[in-house]
Amino acid sequence: MSIEHHDLIHELPEYRQRIHDLKISNAHFSRLFDEYHDVTKEVERMETLTEPVCSDTENARKAKRLHLKDQLFAMLTAEPA
Repeated sequence: MSIEHHDLIHELPEYRQRIHDLKISNAHFSRLFDEYHDVTKEVERMETLTEPVCSDTENARKAKRLHLKDQLFAMLTAEPA
């Protein structure tokens, strides 16, 4: 079984430099980025059955990851102040 990797750099490679810049300069972005990374790792463990859980739990974590990604994407695409 092949697991898709959903780390932010893999998901949004065209924003690699902007991600780096915001991680350094924006504490809120950095916190959301770290949380996104942690949730992604949880989901990957669930998908590989390293950490088996019920479907509802896995789906809830995937929804959380998507919500975080939406927030991060909004920050990445916002016009710099």
